[in-house]
Amino acid sequence: MNLFGMMDASGEAMQAERMRAEVVAANMANAETTRTEQGGPYRRQQVVFAANGGDQNFLDSIASASGNGAAQMQNATMLSNGSTVAPSVHIAQVVQDPAKPLKRYDPGHPDAGPDGYVSYPDINPLTEMVDLMGATRAYGLNGSAVQAEKSMIASALEIAKTS
Repeated sequence: MNLFGMMDASGEAMQAERMRAEVVAANMANAETTRTEQGGPYRRQQVVFAANGGDQNFLDSIASASGNGAAQMQNATMLSNGSTVAPSVHIAQVVQDPAKPLKRYDPGHPDAGPDGYVSYPDINPLTEMVDLMGATRAYGLNGSAVQAEKSMIASALEIAKTS
């Protein structure tokens, strides 16, 4: 891995966590949305992360521990010179939660069906806040990792300068 490989990996992780936080914010903002352009209530969105390469030995260890060797081993990206790309993460996709909408009796609501029930998104504010706290914490930890690497690079340059 090159000198700035960990910064690249942390930067990509920070981008992924920022997107995760944006999806959580959209979920919270639409928790009471009963009608969308596609029709029906808003559907909760979830972020799916995927690995961007990494050390093959590490991936083999993870694969053997998880029991899913073939799928995990495909995540290592080899460069033309035979070295591996620094492990990092990206957002593979944003998917809709398959949960059915919640039904509430409100016959006066403009989106109420003939039976008087309105379909609301199945969004739990507690779950969304936990997801947001996780994204915030992961973002902060990656920021700390970038600061630590910057400090190590500065120290290495100081050592090289005095030698």
